[in-house]
Amino acid sequence: MNRNYLFLFLFSIVMTVSGLASLPPVDRDESRFVQATKQMVETGDYVDIRLQDVSRYKKPIGIYWLQSAAVALSGEGAAAPIWVYRLVSMLGIALAVVGIGWTGTKLFGANAGLAAGLMMAAIFATAFEGRDAKTDAMLLACCVIAQGALAQVYWASKRNEPVPGHLPWIFWIAQGLGILIKGPVAPLLSLLTAAALFAFDRDWRWLLKMKLVRGVLIVLVIVLPWLILITWKSGGAFFQEAVGKDMLNKVAQGEESHGLPPGFYMLTYSLFMWPFGLIAVGAGLQAINRFWDDPRLRFCLAWYIPFWLVFEAIPTKLPHYVMPAYPGMALLVGWLLTLPADKANAPLKRWQTWLWWATAFGVVVVSIGLAVVSVGAPLYLTKTFSLWSIPAAIAALVTGYLAFPRQLQVPLPRIGAIAAGAGITFSLLFGVIAPSLKPIWLSPAIKAAVDANRPCDTTVLASARFQEPSLVFLVGTKTVLTDVEGVAQHLLNDPSCALGLAPIKDEQKLADVLTAQGKSAKRLTEIDGINYSSGDKLSLGLYRVAP
Repeated sequence: MNRNYLFLFLFSIVMTVSGLASLPPVDRDESRFVQATKQMVETGDYVDIRLQDVSRYKKPIGIYWLQSAAVALSGEGAAAPIWVYRLVSMLGIALAVVGIGWTGTKLFGANAGLAAGLMMAAIFATAFEGRDAKTDAMLLACCVIAQGALAQVYWASKRNEPVPGHLPWIFWIAQGLGILIKGPVAPLLSLLTAAALFAFDRDWRWLLKMKLVRGVLIVLVIVLPWLILITWKSGGAFFQEAVGKDMLNKVAQGEESHGLPPGFYMLTYSLFMWPFGLIAVGAGLQAINRFWDDPRLRFCLAWYIPFWLVFEAIPTKLPHYVMPAYPGMALLVGWLLTLPADKANAPLKRWQTWLWWATAFGVVVVSIGLAVVSVGAPLYLTKTFSLWSIPAAIAALVTGYLAFPRQLQVPLPRIGAIAAGAGITFSLLFGVIAPSLKPIWLSPAIKAAVDANRPCDTTVLASARFQEPSLVFLVGTKTVLTDVEGVAQHLLNDPSCALGLAPIKDEQKLADVLTAQGKSAKRLTEIDGINYSSGDKLSLGLYRVAP
């Protein structure tokens, strides 16, 4: 059993490691997180959260502390490359995979735990978030560990067995850490699960075994010290921005152009649960037909369905928001393995058959789509054919074929083969093909140009039009994001050392401002590419004041 946990941990690491270093910083969220952490390292202030000179109070401190610890362990300080920050996310996914393996083992047996862990390690959502230095991977770990403990308390209570004393401690510590990572998401998941179980069972007495008073004290001990410090340091601005603006805006209206109608997560399910979306739906439908007979199934469905419905109702939608619900489905895939074949593959109801076939269509579309992207993205963006496209496309298609089962119950060896195929697909996509798409990675190209043309050690870049946070992270915290007039003024303020970046089409405007002050601009190099955040094609010049 312990060997299974070690295997799942190492399997998850292998699944995620490709692309960790080769993939440039991704705009905009990842780059904002890592830049804020980088500034903590530069200033030594590990309480306040800032992005250049602006406060960043959208999320609590947890992820910044963890990334700061990774930077400290690397020994590279503020110069640490992006992969150091991403180690926290890779670890978060690995912990979540082990956590769901532990939960599945305790509820349904070792094979079920292994199947659930393999699935969680190999879906698109965890493959992406494990390579992205944000909150969501470590939040998933906190949610899985808390829910795993809650599930075991519930199951022990239903069997009238004593609850192991460590489980409430694990639950409350995970909740406290989850709040430090991403506010109320982990508590919301557990509250929704408990509320749904009460609606099914009409019994709340099992919750008394969670040691509520002591548990809340544990959470307060974890969370309050920083909350007090940031409230004092920000003059209350943290709560105003994090709760009053960020959280309430997401609930009340679509924030940051992410407002979408209900049904969004159903449409993105096939991609973010690929390649296991169809297998999970099959297991989920069988569980719906049997949940009155088995409390463990009620818990898994209560884990997934209420959380999913709440986030479908919230106007602000991003695909990773529902990721904490996915482990509930992974557990059901493991559970289905424990049934005799005739029961596991019992006929579905008509509406369930329609849903199964709709999901099957999604698996086909995503499998073909990933293969097309593997071949087409290099051809379209770099006008060259990548030899790596062939194995990536083959891996996507073979994995999709394996993930389209003839029966609802999928044997453990086949689950392992699907997970391995997904790992090969993601490793090639994220580790080789995506980094090779040079036109979309403008910030690394600009950094290389600045380094090659830096006139002084103290040189600071001012950039007009291209103002992505990845540029600040790569080129330096002092990078000035401004307009063309601001670039000209920056060059005039430090004519010996300053560098400026501006669109080639605005070169005359830049020259006019400098000429009025008796100076002229010298274009050092040109950088062409696509700002994928906005979709704009850009041709940028790097300038300095001519000697």
